[in-house]
Amino acid sequence: MRIRRTSPLLALTALTALALTACDNGTGVQDEGASQPASATRAQPAPGADGSTGTGTSTGTGAIPAKSTTDPKGSSGSTDSTASTGGTGGKPAGGTGAGTSGKASGKANTAVGATRVLCNGSNTAVTAQTVVRPLNHMLLTVTNTGSRTCDLTYYPVLRFDQMQWAPQAAEETQPQAVTTLAPGESGYAGVLLSAADGSGDGGTTARKLTVAFQGYTPNSDGGASATPSLPAKGVYYDSSLTVTYWQQDRDDALSW
Repeated sequence: MRIRRTSPLLALTALTALALTACDNGTGVQDEGASQPASATRAQPAPGADGSTGTGTSTGTGAIPAKSTTDPKGSSGSTDSTASTGGTGGKPAGGTGAGTSGKASGKANTAVGATRVLCNGSNTAVTAQTVVRPLNHMLLTVTNTGSRTCDLTYYPVLRFDQMQWAPQAAEETQPQAVTTLAPGESGYAGVLLSAADGSGDGGTTARKLTVAFQGYTPNSDGGASATPSLPAKGVYYDSSLTVTYWQQDRDDALSW
């Protein structure tokens, strides 16, 4: 009988085939992870851990807050609100002013100007009368006949007949404030007509008197003049002719 010998190479091939077959039953090298890539054995994240379904940084409570939860109109709306508040607080009080207090101050000044005017021949009644004391004096009385308060500024500018010069004012009679007349009130000025000792020059008798008013600056035009009546015999004056500033009180006008 002839005995056939199996080739060592065939025996090795058969063993290898058996080993590969054993891998399919879950008990071979597959269980040790040697035959698969490392990525295949990595544990998968639990639901919600990767931002696609849970609280990852791309949605919800991540590092970048959702715009709609803090500023629905965008950053410009927030900035405008801050600027508006800051602008209001930065303005000086008052001023005005200038701002709202300035505008209020301007309105107040306008109101004063609207309720007070210059006293002149158009809104007053003017009288001229000689007095016994002091000697050689005359009293001018101006009464406000208008509906608004008026100011008597500086002193009266007098002109007797056609005289070409105006008498000066006694500076010591200048009051501390402008003489102001409410409707119906009167202001006064004293007039020294001639020197009591006869030292004056160019004495003459006048039959007509014109009283001019000054504006808010010296020697400026204050409006319409007045022509109060003089006594029938006229008044005598000379180079000593002098007037006082307008006074609030009659006695002050005649005390000089």
